[in-house]
Amino acid sequence: MNDPFQTLGLKPTATVDEIRAAYHALVKLCHPDRFQEPEAQKTAQDKMIRLNLAYEEALKLAIPRKAVTYTKSLPKEEAKHLAQKMLGQQNPESALRYLLRAESRDGEWYYMQGHVLMLLRQYETAHESFREAVKREPNNIEYRRGALDAAVALRKSKTLLGKIKHVLKR
Repeated sequence: MNDPFQTLGLKPTATVDEIRAAYHALVKLCHPDRFQEPEAQKTAQDKMIRLNLAYEEALKLAIPRKAVTYTKSLPKEEAKHLAQKMLGQQNPESALRYLLRAESRDGEWYYMQGHVLMLLRQYETAHESFREAVKREPNNIEYRRGALDAAVALRKSKTLLGKIKHVLKR
């Protein structure tokens, strides 16, 4: 695979927010639903696959860099415990910061991250986290339910009513 940052049109030092913004902008340009002809749809689908892979890889490279640069890492269980504590205090932003400091990640970690991202209304990224949790523990029904809930929330958020609700909740 080519350099994921190059595929997204970014420098290797791009932040997570820059990666997300570039990905979303490129998806809008080449989504297969924008094309009528089967050949154009196929080309767009191939480009979407490359974009999705580049996006996931760029995030994997950027998140550890951010965690190491700005924060002290924590043992996985401690990070999950502190994140859970922050969720109990209705503070999903801090919960996410603690999770991102974990030295390693397992299915439960990805599930928790998905849950936090759902609270933050970041449905697409939440769906990706839940999918990773399912990949690590395929028989966990709770993880599968999280992925389905995120997919439904993502689809609803893209409707006109979902966009209006998002603007009103700001």
